Amino acid sequence: MRQSNSYVLIFTLIMTIIVGGVLALANQLLMGAQKESIELDTKSSILKAVTTVDKKTDVLDLYNKRIKSIVVDINGNEIAKGDKGEPLVAENVDVSKEFKKDYKERKYPVFKYMSESNPDQVEAYIVPVYGSGLWDRIWGFVAIKNDLETIAGVSFAHKGETPGLGARISEQDIQSRYVGKSIYNDNGNFVSVTMVKGEAGGGGESSISAFNDKPNQVDGLSGATLTAKGVNEMVKKYMGYYQKYFRSIK
Repeated sequence: MRQSNSYVLIFTLIMTIIVGGVLALANQLLMGAQKESIELDTKSSILKAVTTVDKKTDVLDLYNKRIKSIVVDINGNEIAKGDKGEPLVAENVDVSKEFKKDYKERKYPVFKYMSESNPDQVEAYIVPVYGSGLWDRIWGFVAIKNDLETIAGVSFAHKGETPGLGARISEQDIQSRYVGKSIYNDNGNFVSVTMVKGEAGGGGESSISAFNDKPNQVDGLSGATLTAKGVNEMVKKYMGYYQKYFRSIK
């Protein structure tokens, strides 16, 4: 039997309301889990810049024991409150949103990795970095030792770099090349650390040893020059943004 137009419209409206309600309820129920997942991933990435984090690691417990955080401005001054006067929490600063602002207006989180034996002693300062790769955004964290010159480690990630090429920036083999490098040259000038063009070392330990005498350079990415260029620009800019803060505590 053919239904009237009003019947069809009412039925459609009712189904829309029901489906919309179910989706809204599901979103509310999953929101907590999603926030927890994002928090875990972020804190895990921060820790990976200075220590080994695997499935057996209690990330939240380790983070709470070893990490203290603050937020600073471009002049290195600590910021206690947000734009609306609310307490400012470094973990809640969205670096991707801050990236869209003028660099002078951004908020810059600092994560202090404290000594296990002395909770008042900082072993490393971990700061976020953010930029553009070949295809999409790239980001990560760089840890600077308490000498405020030497890289303790890095943790890079990407959204859409080419598998086997630019996507390798998220692999430990590439990230380990930065350990022990200096962001200053022999004259004490800030120069950052540059990933060179090509891959002279051929990967593995040989890529590290090939640049042992180059304190401001690491081996590159074979076939991924533009991604490497993006990483270089990202690291140099953000290490530059934190220079006044580093000088203020040095």
